[in-house]
Amino acid sequence: MKKLRTLKNKKYILASSSPRRKELLKLLNIEFTIKASDIEEVLRNDFTHIENVESLAFQKALAVSKDNENSYVLGFDTLVILDDEALGKPIDRDDAFKMLKRLSGNYHTVITGCAIVSDGYKDVFSSSARVRFNEMSDAEINEYLDTEEPYDKAGAYGIQGYGARYVNCIDGDFYTIMGVPLQKLYIKLRDL
Repeated sequence: MKKLRTLKNKKYILASSSPRRKELLKLLNIEFTIKASDIEEVLRNDFTHIENVESLAFQKALAVSKDNENSYVLGFDTLVILDDEALGKPIDRDDAFKMLKRLSGNYHTVITGCAIVSDGYKDVFSSSARVRFNEMSDAEINEYLDTEEPYDKAGAYGIQGYGARYVNCIDGDFYTIMGVPLQKLYIKLRDL
């Protein structure tokens, strides 16, 4: 099988320690290093959900880019939106249970913001997808919570893991739900 060529051999840095994002970036066949951002993630009440994910993605990329000249830093942020309320990462098991109970049988929207920052260059964008969960019993929710998978994910689930069992349908980019709007990012990097 012929290997895809690397995107213009630029230096890329992923401003995230997310294993999912690391695996997705590998699909773009780019060489990158990982330097996780440690910014405090604060949602602003005067921002829309899209503005919040784009702002946080930019803040993450900017924080890492300050110490990494001549590199394209990629920052991301993801929110799950249910009834116009942002569901971030759960703070504990009880919080995760409540989130999953609310998602059960309902549609929600996942928005992922992305920022590309390098030496005066800035491109910030986002992508969204709608997801519908099947009804989940309390026993199913507790079984899922026992996997430890939900605790580091917005909305308390991972579509690429055990959480896939509860997803009825999606409308939009699957990879956006995983935390990287892969197609949009590929086009942006290709055209740099």
